[in-house]
Amino acid sequence: MMKSIRILLIGFFLYMNTSFAQEQKFIAVEAGTYILGDTISLDNPKRSVSIPAFAIAEAELTNEAFAAFVSATHYVTLAERFRNAMIFEPGLEEFRWIQDSTAYWRFPNGISRGGIKDKMNHPVTCISYRDAVAYCEWAGVRLPSLDEWEVASRAGSETKYFEGVDLEKIINYANIWHGRNHLVADTTDGYLYTSPIKTFKANPLGLYDVYGNVFEFCEGTLERDKGRKVAHARGGSWWCSKNSCASFNSQYIGSVNPNASFSNLGFRVVKKM
Repeated sequence: MMKSIRILLIGFFLYMNTSFAQEQKFIAVEAGTYILGDTISLDNPKRSVSIPAFAIAEAELTNEAFAAFVSATHYVTLAERFRNAMIFEPGLEEFRWIQDSTAYWRFPNGISRGGIKDKMNHPVTCISYRDAVAYCEWAGVRLPSLDEWEVASRAGSETKYFEGVDLEKIINYANIWHGRNHLVADTTDGYLYTSPIKTFKANPLGLYDVYGNVFEFCEGTLERDKGRKVAHARGGSWWCSKNSCASFNSQYIGSVNPNASFSNLGFRVVKKM
């Protein structure tokens, strides 16, 4: 009798994981040969790649979704364990961040700056690559490969941006930093930090926040990794501006330590078709 109950409980837990993962809307990407990269990039040279079909989440993973994972598993993120999350506040010089021992996914800008109580539909941040992988293993999904992310973000385009976007029009499609520098707070688009998912226009494939809100972890390696385990992220963030970083495009590939947690770094997931 006890064995039967145990089997039923395990089955229910697996069902809940799968069911929860399926609550997200996924966009189908057809198998095919795609042109990726850029002629002037060493990390991402222009090339033709063949990719099997996959399905990618229409939006970045939210605080609400990550909270469900933590509630079910009692998972503790690296930022909570190491107290090493990196955050930003206006007034810092370019590319300067603060290590805040109180910051983690529930307080992504540190406790003094408030938590996520009213931001459950914002993308989860202050998590590391290893935390993202732990979520994926629980939910039965995975991170996109570098190539998969690029195919989905381009949505058929072979240029730096998906169709309809340039430096002037990007304000309609992405939560980025519009100020001349980071010395003064910028809320041009209504948000200083993250915005709720799907606030801005989607790309032609139906993906939201591709070029802004938060950088998105991907799987893959680059020649510059030199055999080391390096986490890579793509897509730009609320911090990125055309004067600093300007990585809100389909070509750029960022790098970070797999154990590092930043308040402008999150992820979206993919699954098999």
